[in-house]
Amino acid sequence: MPSSEIIRCPWCLGFPEYIHYHDTEWGVPVYDDRVHFEFLVLESAQAGLSWATILKKREGYRRAFADFDYWIVADFPDSYVEELLQDSGIIRNRLKIQAAITNARRFIEVQSEFGTFSKYIWSFVGGKPIQHALKRGEPYPVTTAESDALAKDLKKRGFKFLGSTTIYAHMQATGLINDHLTDCFRHQELSL
Repeated sequence: MPSSEIIRCPWCLGFPEYIHYHDTEWGVPVYDDRVHFEFLVLESAQAGLSWATILKKREGYRRAFADFDYWIVADFPDSYVEELLQDSGIIRNRLKIQAAITNARRFIEVQSEFGTFSKYIWSFVGGKPIQHALKRGEPYPVTTAESDALAKDLKKRGFKFLGSTTIYAHMQATGLINDHLTDCFRHQELSL
């Protein structure tokens, strides 16, 4: 079947990297802590912006944030924050940069308590992806009871820039929730 005939979720059709992200990453269950940390950094940076903007800066973030090695990010000195504020490859917002550093420290604390961040986060969905059955034209949810509970717990643990809407986006991106539309070719592939 030619790619032009493949049915996808409509939000990803803006540019080739977006389509690739939709087709290969979005909604795929993630169990790797470094990948979870990457998406937490990117999604907290997205606050008030489009995901397309962040996706275009992903490589800049990868470079600036030590390939999302949370142990290194947790030790970023204040002088590096000042350097990052001059880096056009990322969103130059002091609060978001400082949040990424704070969140790296809290991330390590969660790992220490639960063994892995993945084990912690998957516990909020009972260990398996929530399978939604969204139809074309229906609005996507922006939060759920699960994202509310997770965001509340993260906030209690000291995480920053990760409210329920941002956490819901994280859950969609990392496969805790399958929000591909039912007629999208990825929905069935990711239904377990």
